[in-house]
Parts: sequence; C-alpha cells; structure tokens
Amino acid sequence: MTITTIGFDADDTLWHNEVFFKGTQARFAALLADHADPDHLMDRLLAAERRNLGHYGFGIKGFTLSMIETAIEVTEGRVPATVIAEILADGREMLRHPVDLMPGVADCVETLAADFTLVLITKGDLLDQERKLAESGLGEMFDGIEIVSDKTPSTYAQAFDVHGEGAHRSLMVGNSMKSDVVPAIDAGAWGVFCPSEHEWELERAKEPADHPRYRRIVTLADLPPLLATL
Repeated sequence: MTITTIGFDADDTLWHNEVFFKGTQARFAALLADHADPDHLMDRLLAAERRNLGHYGFGIKGFTLSMIETAIEVTEGRVPATVIAEILADGREMLRHPVDLMPGVADCVETLAADFTLVLITKGDLLDQERKLAESGLGEMFDGIEIVSDKTPSTYAQAFDVHGEGAHRSLMVGNSMKSDVVPAIDAGAWGVFCPSEHEWELERAKEPADHPRYRRIVTLADLPPLLATL
C-alpha cells in the first residue's frame, strides 16, 4: 500500500524537550539535597509521575505537581514554603523555554509537505504544545494537528481516518517506542523510531524489531530517503 499520510510526534522529535526536564530535575535534587540523595530522590519522583499520569496527564504541569508531592514525601511534610515556591518557579520557567528544532527537522517537514498529508500528533499540556508549535515556524506545513491526552492504537486509527486514508496508508515517526511506534503499528500504520539523546523512562518499550512495518532512523533527515524505499 502506498503511504499517503505521515504523523509526526512533537517533543524530542521536532524540537528539544526532555533536556529541560533534566535540568529542572538537577535543580530539584539540589533543593532537597539535605533530605534525600539524588538517585533516591529521582526514584521517588519517577514513582510519583507514574501514579499521577492518570490524574494529571502528560506535561510540565503534572511534572511540577509530582515534584511538589515528592518534596512533601521525602521531608515528611516539613518542606519549607520557599522550596515549594522555587519548584513552582521552575515549572513556570519550563513553560517558557525556547523552541529549539532538532537537526534536519525544517528541511524534512518542508520536503515531505509537498507530497504527503502531514499530521502532528502530540500529547502534553494543550497551551504549552500550541505555544511551541506556533514558535517553531512549522505549523503551516501540517494539514492536521492532534493534541491528545495519550497515544493508543485507537488514537492513531482515528487521527489517520480523519486526516488521511486510514492507518494502513499512514506512517508515524517519533522518539518514543511506547507512544509513537508500538501503538501506531498496532493500529495498522508504519512505525518509525527516531531516538533522541534524552529518553524518559516511562516512554520505553520493547522494540518490535521483526515487525515488517517497523523502521529505525538516526535523524529526521533520514526519513525522506527511507520513504522512497517503502
């Protein structure tokens, strides 16, 4: 089947994102250095993020709330208000971070927009994702925008039905095996893994290496040549 529609993830596929989370985590560890060693603190924070996903969803606001919850836990309720204020300030700063495109993104998207229907499929804070897309300069190249609460096979099936000719004639590319690749393949689409330097542990999944609709590239610059082979 000819591919007519290409779905793109946003964070750490089109632009840098996880690096800002890593920097905030380092500052968080410094704030609570008297209460927990960094490794233990990061384990507690990850556990809080995991159990809070169903309440807060993905994105910076949920991450900030999980940091506050972790700070309360590791200090047994004695965390100073000044520390909470600094955590909140770090969260607001993350919501203002600049948009820095990944290598080869602008050329790749512009090239593919001439021949394919392009759909941005991303999850996270609605306002934050809309801001980053606007500042990226890429928005006009996409035929559809889907900002979703989670990425499941049904998410992709619906998105590719609405914006394309169905999942079987679509391809999804992203840096998350768990969110961008595996559920897209399960929906019937192609899944292309484009790993980023920084990976969030909760986005890891087993690589479907033997699946006929799975491919792996190094950067988005490799996507147009790959499409010519499919």
